[in-house]
Amino acid sequence: MQPIAGGGMLTRAAGELAEAAIRGEVSGASRVMIDAVTPQLDAGATAIKRIVGEPVRVEAQLFADGHDVIAGALRYRPAGSGAPWHEVPMTNVADDTFAATFTPDTLGRWEYQVRGGIDQFGSWQHAFPRRAGEDAALNLRIGAELVQDAASRASGSDSEALHAFAARLAAGGDDASVAAASEDLTRLMRATRDTSLDTQGAVLPMVVNRELARTGSWYEVFPRSLGAPGEHGTLRDVIDDLDRIKGMGFDVVYLPPIHPIGDTARKGANNAVHAVAGDPGVPYAIGSAAGGHTALHPQLGTMDDFDALIAAARERDMDVALDLAFQASPDHPWIAEHPEWFKWRPDGTIQHAENPPKQYQDVVPFDFESPHWPQLWDGLTDTIEFWADRGVRAFRVDNPHTKPFGFWEYAIGRVKAKHPDTVFLSEAFARPNIQDNLGKAGFDQTYTYFPWKTTPSELREVGEHYAADGRLEYMTPSHWPTTHDILPENLQGAGRDTFALRATLASTMSPTWGNYGPAFEEMLNTPAAKGSIEFLDSEKYQLRHWARSGNDLSPVLARLNEARAASPALRSAATPRFLDVRDDGRLVSFLRSTPDGSDHAIVVANTDPSSTAAGMVHVPLDELGIARDEPFDVVDLLDGSTYRWQGADNYVELAPGREFGPAHVLQVRRING
Repeated sequence: MQPIAGGGMLTRAAGELAEAAIRGEVSGASRVMIDAVTPQLDAGATAIKRIVGEPVRVEAQLFADGHDVIAGALRYRPAGSGAPWHEVPMTNVADDTFAATFTPDTLGRWEYQVRGGIDQFGSWQHAFPRRAGEDAALNLRIGAELVQDAASRASGSDSEALHAFAARLAAGGDDASVAAASEDLTRLMRATRDTSLDTQGAVLPMVVNRELARTGSWYEVFPRSLGAPGEHGTLRDVIDDLDRIKGMGFDVVYLPPIHPIGDTARKGANNAVHAVAGDPGVPYAIGSAAGGHTALHPQLGTMDDFDALIAAARERDMDVALDLAFQASPDHPWIAEHPEWFKWRPDGTIQHAENPPKQYQDVVPFDFESPHWPQLWDGLTDTIEFWADRGVRAFRVDNPHTKPFGFWEYAIGRVKAKHPDTVFLSEAFARPNIQDNLGKAGFDQTYTYFPWKTTPSELREVGEHYAADGRLEYMTPSHWPTTHDILPENLQGAGRDTFALRATLASTMSPTWGNYGPAFEEMLNTPAAKGSIEFLDSEKYQLRHWARSGNDLSPVLARLNEARAASPALRSAATPRFLDVRDDGRLVSFLRSTPDGSDHAIVVANTDPSSTAAGMVHVPLDELGIARDEPFDVVDLLDGSTYRWQGADNYVELAPGREFGPAHVLQVRRING
């Protein structure tokens, strides 16, 4: 039987049913309509995403002509496995709404489907006691025939029991009436219901990821900056730094490109067009005589060192994330081996990358419009698989919005088919349509415009954006206060309070967040020039040595990750629910809750760390299951303070100079709950 319904407008579902019946693909006697199946994306063209072990609740509208009882079922299985469907009955929860839940227990692609049909016995059973004045014996014979038919479909003890029930119904009398209402008979009849006339909804796709795809904390480090003063750091230096990073509670250590760097048009310090002797170059200018995207920069170490790093991270329950930068230095081996993968100008020179007025003379882009694009796609995907085969299961992808969506769907799909635990983070500061379609193409997470959002209204805008239009079904936002490319104006010249504030907001507004490593810890706040959002003396262009000040931000970062570990709500996929605040416009507050309501966290932050802000925060007591006159505690997961609140409106005051910044991260705790 072909799928004939599954979502969208009723008229379309009805039209598909009629057309399928006329073509002989389905019986015209199928009467149940299936509509508004949720969750689903783009009428099933895009997979929803879930975490392994996470319950998936599916709802649908099931209805038919007349007054018959309808039976619905939810079917699910790993996709492409050839495995039989698992099936659970759907419950009628409201009017025509039916619901059921299943839990995927393995990584990879899954599929699910709703089906519905008339429950002939259920309809008879429902109507039997209401048929006053009618021939009871005849009605019992009708029921007996339905049960006898079911017995022929059953086997073993179930068949025997159904034959016995059929005989009791046919015999009539008081015992027949008792048998007609028997729960055992109802159960057996549901299990053996004739489904030949059921309507089947569309088969809908789902990708099941591991937890890191939704929840985690990332720490970026340039390996070359971890060496002794004046020396080039190595992958072994990263290994030596893992305990410190893990001690702050980070799950992922993310490395910008670790490949050989080209010499041609190499950039110098502070993005100087011409390098001088000793300038190490930009890691994103990938490729030299030492190799390309599957080679290591010789000064970083060997593949044995890389394998040791992967092993050391796993011992600490951490991931190593690599940067996928699909571009090349003019010295990349592929330019000689595959000149057809690049653009060439009329004078015979290769086209370098640009985003006018910006010029990237040390980088050349791939030509995705080349007639040889299939080979290019395979070559780039082979690169991802090379590193995945060596144990890398997390990738931060540089500027994915400058490559075709179809390529990412192909590459990510191919990699995840082999390594379903792989996580892809999109560095796409791009328009909503671009970000959205990267998520639908396979990216699990995306950078956001959080670095530039500072006022309560702006934070609310970015916080609520990802809950709109079903975005959380396929993409998790990842908030970063800074990146190696971005020193936003709000942190230029800023002090500890502002850095702590931005880290607090980033780590509590979204289940995934990231930190630009030692530069953020040391609170670097000087731009390359007035009006620039680049760091002065950025380690993108030169070696840095991080001499620990002893007064850095690491205690704050550690405490924030401890708070996230203590509160499941802060790791939940649900969007922050912004709360009303009566103040002068500087406080922002939001509620984070687990889907089952077992944990709630209220964040209150002073967006102007230079002075004290105070106001009344309105708590939605009904959502927390707290009575209006019931006192409750809120415990600050940052400094351990406990506050006794009562009623919907509660006073908060936040002043500069607090140990962990001008914010509360409050876990709600019932006193008698």
